[in-house]
Amino acid sequence: MSIQVLFFGAIREIIGEPKLDLTVMSEIRTREILFHITERFPLLKDRKLLYALNQQHANGDEIVKDGDELAIFTAVSGG
Repeated sequence: MSIQVLFFGAIREIIGEPKLDLTVMSEIRTREILFHITERFPLLKDRKLLYALNQQHANGDEIVKDGDELAIFTAVSGG
């Protein structure tokens, strides 16, 4: 199954790309994808990462389906 992972802000700068297309062979949860991304890009391990599945806040337990979109970003603040 194919999953699109989008990167925003400082995460995009670390990755060097705005998105990655991932292919996985079996059911996977959002936290497992995040684990694989941080293993591939170790500079992300020290960052507090947030993520959303299909534009909805994700907590890690969501099962990703074929064609889903996972966005990874850092917390933002404003004032």
